[in-house]
Amino acid sequence: MSNRIALITGITGQDGGHLIELLHSKKYKIYGIIRGQQNPKKQLIEKEFPCVELIEADLIDQSSLIRALELSKPDEVYNLAAISHVGYSFKNPELTGQVTGLGVLNLLEAIRLSGRKDKIRFYQASTSEMFGGLNYNRPGEGYDENALFHPRSPYGVAKLYAHWITKNYRESYGIHASCGILFNHEGPRRGLEFVTRKISNAVARIHLGKQEYIELGNLDPKRDWGYAGDYVEGMWLMLQQDKPDDYVLATGETHSIKDFLELAFKEVGVNDWKPYVKQNKAFLRPAEVDLLLGNPAKAEKVLGWKRKVDFPSLVKMMVKHDINLESKKN
Repeated sequence: MSNRIALITGITGQDGGHLIELLHSKKYKIYGIIRGQQNPKKQLIEKEFPCVELIEADLIDQSSLIRALELSKPDEVYNLAAISHVGYSFKNPELTGQVTGLGVLNLLEAIRLSGRKDKIRFYQASTSEMFGGLNYNRPGEGYDENALFHPRSPYGVAKLYAHWITKNYRESYGIHASCGILFNHEGPRRGLEFVTRKISNAVARIHLGKQEYIELGNLDPKRDWGYAGDYVEGMWLMLQQDKPDDYVLATGETHSIKDFLELAFKEVGVNDWKPYVKQNKAFLRPAEVDLLLGNPAKAEKVLGWKRKVDFPSLVKMMVKHDINLESKKN
């Protein structure tokens, strides 16, 4: 029986839901930070996860973070909050920098000033977008913890600042702070603005006669896609180690958006997806990341972490979920 306390930012997102389920199964007391009194997701969280006690705070308001730490007195802090959509970060780079980058500094500083910095273990959600798909000189091996960074979006740049400031506070103040460099992880909880969920939902709607086609941008980029439920277990494992460190979580294989489309449409009996897909230049990005492949060897060896859901099973899970979801709607 655990009596540990966890504080989670970004609790309304995909990873937040999976992390709640994992920590609740381990008997944690869970607090979640939610931004703003009128947050439309507040009631959804309260309904789906009554085990969570919500605290109103904001990453760009350090005093509210200090208050959240005083109220919760956590053993573990998981920072999952961010302006996390790459495309949106090009449209609003300033907000992305404030929340995704400087927000992490505010949270780390709040921990340092809390009087409990030696008792709190901190997890920072870093991202494969920090690598940018460049400086890729070891084909087939994938990016590991020592690979060079070259972010290609305001989101990636902000995350890189957050990554390095976390390492800096670990080295400067002895905070037990670990960064999980997570490659793309998806699932039924993924927002509809992300390409994987956009595809699975559109395929479900096309199958049910609610939609004729889907509009997408570049179909060629390749990603290392895994299941979010597997990845939050890796987050937890990082904070159970005696020494803080940084770890890549990935599958070690890549698939293109075309691959995702092919498997998704095959789930509804369609072998040729091309008539149902239109390319729209509006979805193209100023700078595209062509390939992201991770090397999870360190996490597998040190943490004992291993992904359980393979790529075809992930696509199948998402399409089935969205067929069920759309079938219930009028």
